[in-house]
Amino acid sequence: MDRLQTDYNTTVRWHSYELRPANAGPLDPAYVKKILAARPQMEAVANRDYGVTINPGPFGFNSRPALIGAKFAEAQGKGAAYHETVMKSYWTDAVNIEDIPTLTALAVDIGLDADAFTAALTDPTLDNQVTMDIMQAAQYGLGGVPATVINQKYLVSGARTADGLREVFDKI
Repeated sequence: MDRLQTDYNTTVRWHSYELRPANAGPLDPAYVKKILAARPQMEAVANRDYGVTINPGPFGFNSRPALIGAKFAEAQGKGAAYHETVMKSYWTDAVNIEDIPTLTALAVDIGLDADAFTAALTDPTLDNQVTMDIMQAAQYGLGGVPATVINQKYLVSGARTADGLREVFDKI
């Protein structure tokens, strides 16, 4: 995404997508088995195509606090740094980003104030912004992530390499 911003003079804006809402019931054991069975392939693709070694945090967690934290970080001009540190922490460092003290420590690491960040996690305005993103995703017909929407018109589902996204940008 960083390379695309430079190569195409575009802006990347991350939007919230909640995989496991807080009020969701227990995960279906068959679904968990299916996801865990697919992990080795996902890890191999991540390593081969992106040079990333996957070591994810807990599965089936509540991402809402992290999503609200992203809205706060964006308002403070630290959205990109927050997104990068939270994604890396979860996907490669096995950090539990549902844990508020852990999430707060990540926010502090990128220069956000701990007390302001923690207070923001219960801000109804930021919570509403997350809800609006989720509603927009539903309007786009998104059923999962990653997904890229270009110019609010073109949907690219699934993970793509920089070259794969370049092809889409060039066609558009």
